[in-house]
Amino acid sequence: MDIQDWSLVVFTIFAQMAVGAFIVLGIIHTIALRSHDAGKADRLTDRALLAIGPILIFSFLASLLHLGSPLIAWRAVANFGTSWLSREIVFGAAFVIVGGGFALMQWRKIATFQVRRAIAVVAAVIGVAFVFSMAQVYMLPTQPAWDSIATPVAFMATTLLLGSLAVGVALVATYAHLRRQDDGVDADLLDLLQRSLRLVGIGAVVLVGVQMVTAPLHVAALAGGDSAAVSSAALMLQGYGDVFALRLVFAFAGAAILGVFLYKSTYDADPQRLASPLIHGALGLVLIAEVLGRYMFYATNVPVSV
Repeated sequence: MDIQDWSLVVFTIFAQMAVGAFIVLGIIHTIALRSHDAGKADRLTDRALLAIGPILIFSFLASLLHLGSPLIAWRAVANFGTSWLSREIVFGAAFVIVGGGFALMQWRKIATFQVRRAIAVVAAVIGVAFVFSMAQVYMLPTQPAWDSIATPVAFMATTLLLGSLAVGVALVATYAHLRRQDDGVDADLLDLLQRSLRLVGIGAVVLVGVQMVTAPLHVAALAGGDSAAVSSAALMLQGYGDVFALRLVFAFAGAAILGVFLYKSTYDADPQRLASPLIHGALGLVLIAEVLGRYMFYATNVPVSV
């Protein structure tokens, strides 16, 4: 793969992570309000919200390396009605604007809670449309390895998986910061952290399982297809068999660490002490697995001969 393909690996993975983190953080905040007041929920989640922006900006900067003339990228929006690439660009830009607007409003507590929540829901819907459009760009009849339900499933699983783990890291970091500042850390905030980490851990374990099941099933489906599909399957199992195996190993190792993380975050009196290295380790291993998987996504695609 050349530098342009690697830029797509970086763009798709980190853009999906940003969208997933926004959605997961919103879910955690909503659930937190059922057992804790809004002030507690905001104190644990607001800093994590601000971390999403740099991730998204980094992904968009990487995407510019794939364009021959980045300065005229804006022209792609003219084909919104017929092109999934144009929709991807529009929804991506809209997510940056609406999500960024919500982050500013939430941080400064501008407008009422109901207004901020409505804007957050709109941003989340736009984010899902962004990831869906990203997947549809690759759903081409001439590209059998991509033209499969496995593509949108894999993209959405990556979105929620990496988003969940990124949120877990951000919540632990926020809690540690508040403790160092002796900023009102009490039993309620600790309980909220533990509940949030359990939700993150359970969701991530399930999503790792989805990834580990869908990858072999996708290869099996390709092996029974036309010549181009069979060639792609052969590349996955033979030409890039070691990469395929490493991806599953890293994903499994990440799931194992998540299992330990779940246990510790449930029973340890000080979850931040052990949860921090565990959740960082899980994110690192799963991120490596996702990079390997996305690398294979581009490297093993064989187009239909015409």
